[in-house]
Amino acid sequence: MLNDDMTIGRLARETGCKAPTIRYYEEIGLMPQPFRTDGNQRRYGSRHLGRLTFIRHGRELGFSLDAIREFLSLADNPEQPCEAADRIARAQLEAVESRIARLNALKVELKRMIAQCKGKRISECRIIEVLADHGECLHEDHAKSV
Repeated sequence: MLNDDMTIGRLARETGCKAPTIRYYEEIGLMPQPFRTDGNQRRYGSRHLGRLTFIRHGRELGFSLDAIREFLSLADNPEQPCEAADRIARAQLEAVESRIARLNALKVELKRMIAQCKGKRISECRIIEVLADHGECLHEDHAKSV
């Protein structure tokens, strides 16, 4: 069923992508417009399946839709050098490494809070004290959005 006769539901099941998301990707131009039946129902083919699989994999790797749009543009012109793809991937790696560092700082802080909690009454709970006063934290980094 990989000719242009796949319904949006089937495409959604094949890719693990919800139908509203597929329609959104069409709306913003990441997905090519599908064939429409006389009843105005969308019909997709292997080209759509491949494109959506590419987009989903990019999203799973944490790339933004703008980065995926750039990757798609590069993939559509395979004879050009891959410096742009490398630049996008390196920027994503840096963002992931930064996020991991912030998450590790959070982990340390949470372990410290839990270790200092005596497990008696809330009035003596170290976790509540630290949450109420950011100055009690050892790491300022975790105050930033993770």
